[in-house]
Amino acid sequence: MHYHCRPSWMIKENQVTDESLFLNRRKVLAGMGIGAGLALTAGAATALPAESSFAQPVGLNEVFGDAGRQVTDESISSSYNNFYEFGSSKGIQDEAQALKSDPWTVTIDGLVDAPFEISVDELISKIGVEERIYRHRCVEAWSMVVPWVGFPLAKLVEMAKPLSGAKFVRFQTFMDPSVASEQRASWYPWPYVEGLTMAEATNDLTLMVVGAYGKVLHKQFGAPMRLHTPWKFGFKSIKSIDRITFTDERPVGFWESLQDREYGFWANVNPEVPHPRWSQATERPLSGGDRIPTRLYNGYGEQVAGMYGDLPTEVGERFWR
Repeated sequence: MHYHCRPSWMIKENQVTDESLFLNRRKVLAGMGIGAGLALTAGAATALPAESSFAQPVGLNEVFGDAGRQVTDESISSSYNNFYEFGSSKGIQDEAQALKSDPWTVTIDGLVDAPFEISVDELISKIGVEERIYRHRCVEAWSMVVPWVGFPLAKLVEMAKPLSGAKFVRFQTFMDPSVASEQRASWYPWPYVEGLTMAEATNDLTLMVVGAYGKVLHKQFGAPMRLHTPWKFGFKSIKSIDRITFTDERPVGFWESLQDREYGFWANVNPEVPHPRWSQATERPLSGGDRIPTRLYNGYGEQVAGMYGDLPTEVGERFWR
């Protein structure tokens, strides 16, 4: 489907980086017509872990075809990652290769018509994928721009057939201390959990990510499937999802359970609400250069602000609305 209404945060096409294509994905997808375009940035790339590519070009969703900033080079974004299951440093890309991400089954349960299990490959086959170029803003005040490949979460919600009482979607990541060494740490509330309201889950921006830079998702990015909500701080975008539960109770996220004054449920990007230990007014792009001003909702307010008009504003509740 082609879209013609360009959001206010987009810039002109001649300012966006070029698109390129990659070659093969696994055999299971080879005949499905699935592939991905890649927005390239200048600069030499360093060696990266080998990942399968998609078989055919994925259609770029033109509404989300330009994030207004240069795409972060893959060699940078793939080597600077938060993935606490494998350690607290940013350089966990080697440790993350221990993750057994193929095959991978996701459980869909809770307040749904009928619980079921489905593989990520089958989700891709049934729903299809597209490329979207999104900004990503970490609560630690750094940012990047990534060409993700995935599908709208709204389509998975439709497939799940939630009951009328479902108000939230709860996401849970894998639990396997034999490969994720940090999951042996008893002071963390494993497994990692996050949640969205039904309105957030079905918002057009909300993406289930299965690839990046034209390839099947790197393990350090959260293979084989992660969430991305570009108007929220990055800790909301849970990685390596293996269970999605529809519920009438608000989920308590991993970081919220540890420190709710610093990491709240909503976690919407707001430069006017500082983190208790640092300002959120500016951010450091991983691609280099000077710090830049942070925008409300990470610049996606046109698409999401209407969901938050009735929220309370107490800073102590960390709504970041």
